[in-house]
Amino acid sequence: MRTMDAQKIRNVAIIAHVDDGKSTLVDGLLKQSNTFRDNQAEMAQTLLMDSGDQESERGITITAKQTSVYYGDYKINIIDTPGHADFSGEVERTLNMADGVILVVDAQEGPMPQTKFVLSKALELGLKPVVVVNKIDKPARRITEVNDEVADLFLELAVEDSQLLYPTYYAIARDGKAWPEMPENPEATADFTPIFNAIINDIPAPDVKSEGDFQLLITSLSYDNFLGKYAIGRISRGNAKAGDQVALIKRDGSVKNAKIDKLFAYRGLQREEIKEAPAGDIVAITGVSEAEIGETIASKENPEALPTIEVEKPTLSMYLGPNTSPMKGREGEFTTSRQIGDRLKRELETNVSLQVKDEGIGFIISGRGELHLSVLIETLRREGFEFEVGRPQVVTIIEDGVEKEPVEELIIEVGQEFVGAVSQEMGTRRAEMRGQENLPTGAARMTYIITTRAMIGLRNMMLTATKGTIIMNSLPHGYQPLGQKIQSTRNGALIAFEKGTTTPYALVNAESRGDLYVGPGVEVYAGMVVGLNNRQEDLEINVVKEKHLTNMRSKSSDGTVQLTPFTDLSLEQCIDFINDDELLEVTPKSLRLRKRYLESNERKRMAKK
Repeated sequence: MRTMDAQKIRNVAIIAHVDDGKSTLVDGLLKQSNTFRDNQAEMAQTLLMDSGDQESERGITITAKQTSVYYGDYKINIIDTPGHADFSGEVERTLNMADGVILVVDAQEGPMPQTKFVLSKALELGLKPVVVVNKIDKPARRITEVNDEVADLFLELAVEDSQLLYPTYYAIARDGKAWPEMPENPEATADFTPIFNAIINDIPAPDVKSEGDFQLLITSLSYDNFLGKYAIGRISRGNAKAGDQVALIKRDGSVKNAKIDKLFAYRGLQREEIKEAPAGDIVAITGVSEAEIGETIASKENPEALPTIEVEKPTLSMYLGPNTSPMKGREGEFTTSRQIGDRLKRELETNVSLQVKDEGIGFIISGRGELHLSVLIETLRREGFEFEVGRPQVVTIIEDGVEKEPVEELIIEVGQEFVGAVSQEMGTRRAEMRGQENLPTGAARMTYIITTRAMIGLRNMMLTATKGTIIMNSLPHGYQPLGQKIQSTRNGALIAFEKGTTTPYALVNAESRGDLYVGPGVEVYAGMVVGLNNRQEDLEINVVKEKHLTNMRSKSSDGTVQLTPFTDLSLEQCIDFINDDELLEVTPKSLRLRKRYLESNERKRMAKK
């Protein structure tokens, strides 16, 4: 691997709203830079950077990733960032490694909530922006309107006047095509040459000091079974050399001695071992085992700390502890409080937006939103952990002696026929409408200011009310004094009366009571939630009852039982469903809703307190 001069290095972050084509753009840059051979498998793959299982399944970027390509004499370090506000910690810390950003905007949708969020973070850091209007082949594209909307967004967010002088390019990232001007015919032959030239000409070289003692801010961490912990960051001053003795400056100012065992740079999807790296380059270092995100690795002779990375405070918390149900320990490999605690400690090393504190035999985990926490829960589940979680709770702050709660800007797109239902539900949750407009597609776009507390359980309810057609996006909007309690609008639960295995006969009788969440042949226990009641109150039902035979008739003579298909709730739907007096049992194989207190009399006694 060649050694680069800082002036020949470009560090650029790709930022966008979810599904605007950010990861597809990165794919094109990797493929058109001759990073891969023509016969390599990567040339036929898509979303190369979204390598995680959940990223592929959810279609979103969850963790920021680094890659690099060579274009002519230049090395381009590319940082692919998440577009969802729940992963804002990933965005905030990784932008510290960049000198400029490529803002990808959908040619039809225009700037969306996350567009505003990620752009505001980039401009606050003084990063040079380049705008790429993507998906210009859409029949409903709005090029002029979208350009105006982007300009308005920059006027709102720009920290200095120079940030208003941004270049705009037009692309079909899926096809690997881009133009410096809007083409008359998007079907015309083109490639990503304009994007590469924009990165080289419009994004500045790293503002670093080539001379002087070594200095690097740890922006990310990764792990390897053989080499252990990798500390990742951009070299701010001096050179990094494999084998050098260095100092690790902790957040509290203490200094620990360490050594750069191995030094790696990025090339395509791989890390390549190198002997030396210049200021401005993004590298991964092994040997600094106690490294944490936000700390500084510096020369042993002159250990100077760089400013630490500060991220947004958590907005939601939830209880997570060992499974206490009658079925505990059956399906999970890791079930104890100690095992769960050790795993959460490891998560804290890389997940900077997460906070964990002890709570009895379990823990209170706090994050940036329901999606942030549900991704963590699903990760633990897939790793073989078994545990239970409680209902999400809002994380308040004390400011000037006043308790305040987080507030979000919520943007909803929905068909005109559902506007009334949406407005009614938002009124129930005391949301403040800020605007409504009709889109060219015929849908309505509604903007609300709503408390994070009122957002809990909203998505599931809205999907039901709009037959799954609603699009919801939110982003942080500050804090306001804690408001009145919002009454639950959810109906009561259908609760299993006794343990056993569900039978078709019992379920047929239960169907008239509400919506069932279990099918026949499922093992249940007393106190387990098996459905949603048609009425407001909880109702205990027998779902394991069998039909008793007499000498007058047989099972076969009674005909086949016709059951309505039950609702199989996803993890996010389960989290949205549970009330304060309920828990969600999570195992590698199952998701079970249950009451916190399984015994009926105990539930009644606790309800009176």
